[in-house]
Amino acid sequence: MSEDVTTDHGPAAGLPEYAERVLAVAELIPPGRVMTYGDIAEWLGEGGPRQVGRVMALYGGPVPWWRVVRADGALLPGHELRALDHYRDESTPLREAGRSADGHLPRLDMRRARWDGTGADDAAPGVNPHT
Repeated sequence: MSEDVTTDHGPAAGLPEYAERVLAVAELIPPGRVMTYGDIAEWLGEGGPRQVGRVMALYGGPVPWWRVVRADGALLPGHELRALDHYRDESTPLREAGRSADGHLPRLDMRRARWDGTGADDAAPGVNPHT
């Protein structure tokens, strides 16, 4: 995920509209909760997991990127330790790794950590939380 884009609590000017919408949803995810790439695409009613992942990889640095995750709960490759620090700070539900797990890193407990987008009182401009 690129951290070259700077914002003042919102997407940088000049981003593609879809990227702005994805980043706005990422900012709505409460601490301790997560949404998958596919969840965000479904919520927006546009694109798919790969498109959301691409947006997050290119522009996700200024938003809480660790809250946008893979559906299997695996930590983002290359950013596992930074993400894990955030998850622990926010008390995000985790499943401890078994001894055979690669690197013995925990996974997100998707059943408990996944957020469905409800309770987003202040939806970002251009984002319909009930699509």
